[in-house]
Amino acid sequence: MAIHLLRDQTQLQHDLLALAGLVEQTIHRAVRALQTGNTVLAREVIAADEQIDREDNHIHEECLKMLALHQPVACDLRRVVAVMLITTDLERMGDLAEEIAERALHLGGTPPLRVPDKLQRMADLATTMVRQALDSFVTLNQEQAERVMRMDDEVDRYNREIIAELIEAMQKTPASTEAGLSLFSATRHLERIADHATNIAEDVVYLISGDIVKHRPKVR
Repeated sequence: MAIHLLRDQTQLQHDLLALAGLVEQTIHRAVRALQTGNTVLAREVIAADEQIDREDNHIHEECLKMLALHQPVACDLRRVVAVMLITTDLERMGDLAEEIAERALHLGGTPPLRVPDKLQRMADLATTMVRQALDSFVTLNQEQAERVMRMDDEVDRYNREIIAELIEAMQKTPASTEAGLSLFSATRHLERIADHATNIAEDVVYLISGDIVKHRPKVR
């Protein structure tokens, strides 16, 4: 039984990391479509969400099978539960990337408005959070998970600064208001992606320590 459980856990981790890689790529492509106005790329991102949904369903089904067949306890049980929670956050990130791509399509028909340079830095930071949160899961590194949780403050700062920049641009050029609102939405979606990365880091802390840290004051 223990050998079979270990085998299934290894496969589950492989599937989870494959999903994470797909989601990270989708976020990058969505932001690129937004920056360049590439509607073909935006549509590819939207189409990719179906694959993310399929992988999400597959991983959840495998988790339920493991719970039924192996009846894991203690840390093994927490690991399966953590995978289910992490998978849900990854799927929601995919939905948010799709929303960013939708904003890119919308911007194709509105007056041009320069995409703030900080948006790329915000996107890079958000995807770094995703990657490091998953790394902390693989290595069971609680300190790294807690660093990811702290990084969310910087993403929030970028969010505030970009929104302020967009408001100023819309005030100066009222014709750009519709485009500004689309960029406003895309920025908020990136901020939510970082929130989901924070959720993953919190799930890793739960996996390692059994301590539920959601909704507690941020680690400083």
